[in-house]
Amino acid sequence: MQFEPISHERMAAYQAKLAQTPSAVSDYSFVNIWGWAREYDLEWAFAHDLVWIRQKNPETAYWAPVGPWHAVDWNTVWPKVPSGTVIVRVPEDLADTWRQCCATQLRMEEERGNWDYVYSVEELTLLKGNRFHKKKNLLNQFKRKYNFRFEPFSETMIDQALALQDDWCTWRDCEATDVLAAENRAIQRTFLSWERFSFLTGGALLIDDMIGAYTIAEPLDTKTILIHFEKGCPLYKGIYQAINQMFLESLGARYEYVNREQDLGDEGLRKAKLSYHPVAFNKKYRVTLL
Repeated sequence: MQFEPISHERMAAYQAKLAQTPSAVSDYSFVNIWGWAREYDLEWAFAHDLVWIRQKNPETAYWAPVGPWHAVDWNTVWPKVPSGTVIVRVPEDLADTWRQCCATQLRMEEERGNWDYVYSVEELTLLKGNRFHKKKNLLNQFKRKYNFRFEPFSETMIDQALALQDDWCTWRDCEATDVLAAENRAIQRTFLSWERFSFLTGGALLIDDMIGAYTIAEPLDTKTILIHFEKGCPLYKGIYQAINQMFLESLGARYEYVNREQDLGDEGLRKAKLSYHPVAFNKKYRVTLL
């Protein structure tokens, strides 16, 4: 296979293959693989009716192929793959297919830090019941305390969003943390190419006409909206509960689920994501060819 850098020029071809992939997980959206391409040193190869993705940082590994998995005779594929090859971010559906056909050739391990958190849009919009009491209380405090308005995100907001992102990184000391520094670069890269991504959507909370929080998202499938980035100014109590609830409310009944991506093994982030009561996880696995 001939690997080449991730590029906008082949985005349409990639998304056509992504639409044929049986399980939609966050890792494989084009915005994610393009936005994080420099951080993971990602490349792709279009071969055998699939798109193969390879990372070279922090280790050399492949990602699950993108395309019609169930049309592939995997028993003819594995003999051509060197022993010791590692495939990461493998969705559970594909892992189950491989278990059924080729279990003796593969070792599988759960990648808990890469599981997607999936929530009910209705639950996170209405915030009903004791489970969401604290979230609803913070949302109401925000509404009472601040002079705000919610607006759909637009290209005219990018400069302010980038300024907020710079401030957020100062507050959180992004450069002291590899993951936050990498995320900051991916966010900046995405904003600076906004005009290329007609499918991106989002929202912003303006407080006294300045962006206090933003969220950036895209449809993952017909039932699911995927949240890529969500940042807010910590000076405004309840702002994360507000941007989360108001953006989902603005979508109406278009989506049943919201995918809020992974926790990357960060215990604080895991606790925060669990506090919103996911209704499901998109499980993923690390697979090693024996």
